[in-house]
Amino acid sequence: MTDRSDRYTLRPAATCIVVPTGQAVLLAGPRREKLTGLSASQLHALRMLNSGTVTTADISTAGDSAVTALIDQLVIGGWLSVTVRWGSEDLYTIRPFATPRARPDAVSAASGELSKFTVLHREQGEMMLEHPQSWCDIVLHHPEALIVACGSRSGTKTDLPSELAARMITDLAWAGHTTADPTIEQREFGPRSWSAPDLWFHRRSTAGDRVLTGEHLGPTKWAKGQFPQPPARKAPCSADPIPLFAPDLERLRATGPSVTMVIEDRYSCRDFDDARPMSRDELGELLYRSARTRSSRTGDGEELVSRPYPSGGSLYELELYPVVRQVDGLAAGMYHYDSFDHALCRVVDEDHPAVQQLLRMTSATLTNAQLPQLMLVIAARPGRIMWTYEHISYSVILKDVGVLTQTLYLVANAMGLGAVAHGFVDTAAFTEAVQVDELEECGVGCMIIGSPATT
Repeated sequence: MTDRSDRYTLRPAATCIVVPTGQAVLLAGPRREKLTGLSASQLHALRMLNSGTVTTADISTAGDSAVTALIDQLVIGGWLSVTVRWGSEDLYTIRPFATPRARPDAVSAASGELSKFTVLHREQGEMMLEHPQSWCDIVLHHPEALIVACGSRSGTKTDLPSELAARMITDLAWAGHTTADPTIEQREFGPRSWSAPDLWFHRRSTAGDRVLTGEHLGPTKWAKGQFPQPPARKAPCSADPIPLFAPDLERLRATGPSVTMVIEDRYSCRDFDDARPMSRDELGELLYRSARTRSSRTGDGEELVSRPYPSGGSLYELELYPVVRQVDGLAAGMYHYDSFDHALCRVVDEDHPAVQQLLRMTSATLTNAQLPQLMLVIAARPGRIMWTYEHISYSVILKDVGVLTQTLYLVANAMGLGAVAHGFVDTAAFTEAVQVDELEECGVGCMIIGSPATT
């Protein structure tokens, strides 16, 4: 396996503690491996690896089988990143984050094709191949490596020597980035049911082999000291806010239905009565009970708030945009809900093409393709979450959408209103209507509210 021109480094987050008595300990997060009975040349090799990138030519003389065997052992164990070279140029690097699988033979690897789950993306200035279920990433340093990776079969036209191209094809199969039988990904339910972005997102936003120490995962507050935290309160959309009705919570505590009753009686309403539309006061009560900002606190350059529904880190990145078609006492159009002042700020008229698109997309959810009396677009200002959380930011946003959706369901049903969640939102139409940069604010959810039809 070892090639004297290959370059080796300890894998990211790994260290090696060398003891002069012929022992060493490899560490990477919770994983550890003890090496014993090491020769002087092997101990020297480990010290060199601790210092940076090496080749076997740097750390051993020709024919030093002890060092070669040690390097092979470390590669098979997933302790080393291996950079394969073409002459004086780096071709690709195998960068492990878990224990490798068994290496395939070159013949079986040559028949493979790139898996539908393999993703090519740019990260920190490097082109990287990543498979959600692999034990390693492959960094592509040279255009010829990209040609081989995209072809993934022997016989792909490349300027690389045939033995080097064959080695890369075998390494791609070893990494799990290719599949020997690509039809499996269409024949079998498991791989066919998952899309590439869904599986990649799932593995990137959860703990596992890729995450050993928790670094870059969770509320690391990576941006603190580099960027100011995005404010909890969105800038007003208009200068003339429309105040909303605020219900008497003490009365509701005493006379409202029980939690058990509301949960057990909750249902999705898909048929609404336009002859008696919901009122502006009902909208005010719904928003007050579901999504108002109850309090905020600041300190150490951070601002946290409280609302009736829970939110990751008390950051509350979600915003509500009522799109009104028919609400008694309120002009049609798109509004933003100012949860701090419990008021509506008008965004754009109902006849705006983007608003019409937002309304039309909900018709598939409703009986007889009717249009909603009220559509609540749930938007996110991702920076509120992403300033604090790494790698799991978008998954936290989606969890927050879920709890807000349930809160809206329960409050609406407790009030006698009908509610149904719509499975998606046209985020392009949303950003056009609100005139925002999608990286700053984007549509992430949708609820339809109104007075239910009598059946």
